[in-house]
Amino acid sequence: MSGKPAFYITTPIYYVNDIPHIGHAYTTLACDVLARFKRLDGFDVMFLTGTDEHGQKVEKSAAAAGKTPIELCDQVSERFRELADFMNCSHDDFIRTTEQRHKLACQALWTKLMDNDQIYLDKYAGWYSVRDEAFYAETELTEINGEKVAPSGASVEWVEEESYFFRLSAWEDKLLEYYDGLDVTVLPKSRKNEVKSFVEGGLRDLSVSRTSFKWGIPVPGNDKHIMYVWIDALTNYMTAAGYPDMDSETFKKFWPADIHMVGKDIVRFHAVYWPAFLMAADIEPPKRVFAHGWWTNEGQKISKSVGNVIDPFQIVEEFGLDQVRYFLMREVPFGNDGDFNRQAMINRINSDLANDLGNLAQRSLSMIFKNCDGVMPSAGEFTDADNEILAAVDALLPKVRAHIDVQAINKSLEVIWNVVSGANVYFAGQEPWALKKTDPVRMETVLYTTAEIIRQVAILTQPIMPDSSAKLLDILKIPANERGFEQLGAGHRLAGGTAMDKPEGVFPRYVAEAN
Repeated sequence: MSGKPAFYITTPIYYVNDIPHIGHAYTTLACDVLARFKRLDGFDVMFLTGTDEHGQKVEKSAAAAGKTPIELCDQVSERFRELADFMNCSHDDFIRTTEQRHKLACQALWTKLMDNDQIYLDKYAGWYSVRDEAFYAETELTEINGEKVAPSGASVEWVEEESYFFRLSAWEDKLLEYYDGLDVTVLPKSRKNEVKSFVEGGLRDLSVSRTSFKWGIPVPGNDKHIMYVWIDALTNYMTAAGYPDMDSETFKKFWPADIHMVGKDIVRFHAVYWPAFLMAADIEPPKRVFAHGWWTNEGQKISKSVGNVIDPFQIVEEFGLDQVRYFLMREVPFGNDGDFNRQAMINRINSDLANDLGNLAQRSLSMIFKNCDGVMPSAGEFTDADNEILAAVDALLPKVRAHIDVQAINKSLEVIWNVVSGANVYFAGQEPWALKKTDPVRMETVLYTTAEIIRQVAILTQPIMPDSSAKLLDILKIPANERGFEQLGAGHRLAGGTAMDKPEGVFPRYVAEAN
């Protein structure tokens, strides 16, 4: 393995009882942006996504569809794999909880917890929601039309069964130490406060097995019991890192995970149950759980019943892949809820991409092709104006990195676009089209300076818009091995004298088709 520092990032594993929608695409895309950034920044990256395929819901859905559970899982898991590929995500592994490697990992973790006296057999009685796969206390329920319902609105039923329990109540103090020991264990801060207050309110032991269905991983030594969703699902992150072989190079290099990226609805399971399981098994917990928000559609909550589910395949077909990637990462402070609004998408495409970056690149590079004999000019004497805009672009990486390191992806784009805006002001103010007649040497320096800004911006935008950024770098004739972040800054300026091809526009304007 390389001597590079390691970075391990995971998406949640997506439940196969659903079809992929914009929320799934959003989480995977955010992880892809972070993984690509870290690779360009000199890290050895492991990026994991996959599907969660066990449980009563899958068993019931498969029966209703006249399929075996594994047939249903194969079909739906493939859709999630297709979505990740379609969104141009650079994941290194795609895990399915029905794989043999995962069964072995779950059973090894269970056995370790049993050996450490962290799991015991007892009886469970309580209100259970099949839809949520969760038990609820009487105090959490409300009554609608004489029926008890969960906080989510799902119906509940009274269930009594033998169950194994995890001694979660023993881990309150250690969990609070875990949150305080690392300043940014759980982000955003509002989620950390929510998790801390849940733990401070007192933890009850957790039911971790079921006998009421069979579609799952059997408990070692007692196959009447199936492991309940959270030990099964959460262990996937370690399975992919090579567990239970904790002496393997992969496990030693990549565990503990740097970031588990999750939706805010499952933060409790990732930030309370998961670190408790790991600490109870003498394994280091993850360094960070980041919980992002949900998307609405034109201000409305997205739901199948309303019929406003956003299909990522459709919006990419309409707007373009990199355009959708840019919009989803730029429009909303990452961690907050966001609204998918068509007009906002069109505005971003036409203003930020087509006008600000696309037009600047097309105008300046076309002028080089036309007025400099199709050859990249050499830099002449830099003026204060040249030095000022070059200093701004040279200083971008540390600013962008600081935002990326706390998952403020939208802010990282803001600082890049501040420089793009400054470059447009610079280009318009220098009027290279007028200098062609009055001072062609100065014209070349202005065009060179602008091209150098585009080079650095294109390198920095590769994590967000890999294809479009590659096209810009291709136009500039930047070799594939000179596109990493080590090539940024004043020490790696564009080489003059390179023969150019006629530039093609990279960011077309979006024009709605007439009805």
